[in-house]
Amino acid sequence: MSALCLAGGGLLSTLSATLFTLQWTHSVERIVWQEDWRVDADALVLVEARIRGSGAGMDPPDGAVLRDGVWHYRVARRLPRLLLSSGGSQPEYLLCAAGECRPITDWLGGTAADGRIALYPCVPPGVTDAPSR
Repeated sequence: MSALCLAGGGLLSTLSATLFTLQWTHSVERIVWQEDWRVDADALVLVEARIRGSGAGMDPPDGAVLRDGVWHYRVARRLPRLLLSSGGSQPEYLLCAAGECRPITDWLGGTAADGRIALYPCVPPGVTDAPSR
């Protein structure tokens, strides 16, 4: 069984969640952006994204559907890891997992000194039947 690992500034956290949402506010337009991700055995898979408006470099892609003022769309994206800049002098991402939304640095238990945080699939402690990588 996979889980979500977060690492940054020498800090590491493992969340036993296979679905999570990242949320942030565009620095210029002040519009909320959300992405739903799924943890697979060896990658993070983007399930759906939502933008609560459009503007400066953030127009919804072809095929996006407007529902209740929010653009919903799907983009095929599968990544071995996701690198973010959050906290410190960077705008803070919110990470929602296991029914809880918190600033991403809170999930790490502190702010990464350089603001760089990596998210990637990992095997949670105590799980021995997971395939080796």
